[in-house]
Amino acid sequence: MDDISPMTITFRCPPELEPVLPRPLPAVLGLPDWFKTMPQKTFSTVLQTEQMTVKKCPPFIDAMTYGFLIPLIADVRVEGGTLTWDRDVPAGALTNYSRSPIDFHDNNQVMGTPFYEEDRFLIKFANFWTFELPAGYSLLVTHPFNRHDLPFVTLTGLVDADRYRDNFINFPAHWHDTGFNGILPKGTPVAQCVPVKRDSWAARFGVIEGDAVGLLQELSRAVSEETGVYRRRFRAPKR
Repeated sequence: MDDISPMTITFRCPPELEPVLPRPLPAVLGLPDWFKTMPQKTFSTVLQTEQMTVKKCPPFIDAMTYGFLIPLIADVRVEGGTLTWDRDVPAGALTNYSRSPIDFHDNNQVMGTPFYEEDRFLIKFANFWTFELPAGYSLLVTHPFNRHDLPFVTLTGLVDADRYRDNFINFPAHWHDTGFNGILPKGTPVAQCVPVKRDSWAARFGVIEGDAVGLLQELSRAVSEETGVYRRRFRAPKR
């Protein structure tokens, strides 16, 4: 097995919030209940045989368990399109940041995008952690992978957090489930953050020929006839 050399992300928050603020957590610790309870196999009425579910799909799992999840900092009640919360924030030396867990973006800021709606704002999840990455790394901030069960979609951004490390990064989101009423609980993941190394990439194109033909045929046959080929032969350790 390959060795993994740990890299470090440094998270910092205002000192008065440190005792009460939920911490970012490794994504592997934030798998949703539906993933934990789903079966590993299911019967296909089309193929008339048992099939592996995505619970046994390494790329699906690796995406959901990679990087860090940023949790919602307070319970948010949603009723008829109105968002409310009850949260006391300790006072401290830092005064130039919002105390609210939810803010908003004017809808005109996304005019012309699929997120635009004429009579609705974009919400913005407030974040009270700064991120510091090693030199040469950026932070991919996106909606928690495969979490289509959440009533919102967090917009994706790429932040050069090795340089931009002394300010908060907030998370704009489109609230798509207009029929949702109830509590969005504290701790709900509102963003997934994945460090990526900045590199310059160029494209190269070719055709599958020569030895590559046999390799493709052999691997395709193995994948169709055996289980766990990718996991045993190709999956790289992530932790």
